[in-house]
Amino acid sequence: MSDRFTPVSQLGEFGLIDRMRDRLGENAPAGDLLCTIGDDAAVYRVSETTAHVVTADALIEGVHFERTFMPWGYLGRKAVAVNVSDVAAMNAQALYAVITMGLPRNVSVEMVDALYDGLRAGCEAYGIRLVGGDTTAAPQMTLSVTVVGEAPIDRITYRRGARPGDLLCVTGDVGAAYAGLQVLIEQQRAMRELGDAYEPDLSPYRRVIARQLTPAARTDVVADWARRAVRPRAVIDVSDGVASEVHHLCRASACGAVVHAAALPVDPETRAVADERMEDVDTFALFGGEDYELLFALDPADADRLAPRQFTVIGAFTGMDEGIVLQTPEGDALPLEAAGFSHFETDSD
Repeated sequence: MSDRFTPVSQLGEFGLIDRMRDRLGENAPAGDLLCTIGDDAAVYRVSETTAHVVTADALIEGVHFERTFMPWGYLGRKAVAVNVSDVAAMNAQALYAVITMGLPRNVSVEMVDALYDGLRAGCEAYGIRLVGGDTTAAPQMTLSVTVVGEAPIDRITYRRGARPGDLLCVTGDVGAAYAGLQVLIEQQRAMRELGDAYEPDLSPYRRVIARQLTPAARTDVVADWARRAVRPRAVIDVSDGVASEVHHLCRASACGAVVHAAALPVDPETRAVADERMEDVDTFALFGGEDYELLFALDPADADRLAPRQFTVIGAFTGMDEGIVLQTPEGDALPLEAAGFSHFETDSD
């Protein structure tokens, strides 16, 4: 490639976001604008006590999904869930959605009907209304959703609030969506190789496949925090993997962190998928994406106020100079890289 051009992969996702922020100029929150680039959503004030949050996410064929194993209804529901998850990560409630679709020539009306059935089901599940959007032709299926949410200003939670000594916590379990993706990719390969002789048996993998195809935004956790009058100090949703999201929280909060590998919550079905492939299940838990659980910083004094079944303490925040490390079951402390799903693979040379 000519020296005049720099591959996006050379910057990586973090570097590209920083560069875009620099190109836009100094854009610090001021007045009614409470949060801009660098969090799960932008935040702006709508009254003395209330703020709106706005987020947008895209699902691109060949990047985020394959039509061979993603039913159209599931695609619609997932598109809603991943955006509602960003609103949940701001400790807010989703209200409205708009949809932009890019449709290839080989998409039928019946496919779009199924997609909208899924969009409607997703909106109904989270109590939001689909209020508009745009449709255009595209070389591959593209689905972009924008969601607007709302919360009291004093309940909004950002990535930047963690402090040394806070507990590092995660809801639910992690690595399941990645396990489901591995199963689906293998089944897709077998289908191509065997053709009509292909006889899939997906019954041992129902949970992990569901976590990949129809993830759920943890709005139930956000509602529980409100009922218990607990506000985490920092929150992010697990879209690109626990390791990557820990780095996001630490970077925004100017902290370090220690993650205890033995504490990572993993479902038995996820562990079975890893074992069958003779892979380390910690790799699934740390670097697999699309779980859409919530990773958060919690004041230790608030730990007893939350329902134990809804979260797991997987580590703690430390001083920035202590770095971000993984504590192995054997007691070793290893640097934890910001690996996970990346839209732009970083060049190694």
